[in-house]
Amino acid sequence: MGIFSRTRDIIAANFSDLLDQAEDPAKMIRMIILEMEETLVEVRASAARTIADQKEMHRHTMKLERLQADWGEKAQLALSKAREDLARAALVEKRKAGDMAEQLRAEITVLDDALRAYEDDIQKLQNRLREARSRQSQIAARLESAENRVKLRTLLATERVDEAMARFDQLERRVDYAEGRADALRIAEGGQPSLADEINALAGSDKIDEELEEMKRALGMGDESKGG
Repeated sequence: MGIFSRTRDIIAANFSDLLDQAEDPAKMIRMIILEMEETLVEVRASAARTIADQKEMHRHTMKLERLQADWGEKAQLALSKAREDLARAALVEKRKAGDMAEQLRAEITVLDDALRAYEDDIQKLQNRLREARSRQSQIAARLESAENRVKLRTLLATERVDEAMARFDQLERRVDYAEGRADALRIAEGGQPSLADEINALAGSDKIDEELEEMKRALGMGDESKGG
């Protein structure tokens, strides 16, 4: 048994209430869309049959109108030949054809009203179907987001994260060890100064000699040092 019993139920349906009451909203919205699509197909088929009936009635009406004209001509011919009895019988047939044509025109008017109602229902059903499909996309997105959050929380609650962090710690220790070895090698190579280091050392030695001479002069030791 379907969710909806007829077209009007679909048009008047409150999707939010239906989904709130559903144990599985995703499944419910799929069922709603399926039934709406099937109903839309049925309504379009009914509209197509109505249009076909209208066309057939129009054809019959035109035939009856031609028949009216034909009986009218026959009545005139019979009357011109002084056959009033035949003329009267022809007019009776003309009247029958006219009544039938009038009845068909009335039925065509009824079908016009029905067709307008079908067109209105089809438009409303299409709008509700678009709304339902939009809700389906929203539900799918929310469901995917919820599932991703569950996966993430499940992952964080397992030992896999702890194992990964432990591997990061091991990697950092290996980097620290490598950097320590590089620093140790640089220190060990300190006994072989570079050219820049030797030049800087000479400049420092000159400054020390100058400072030593100034101290000697201050103590009056400069001349004695030269005399000796």
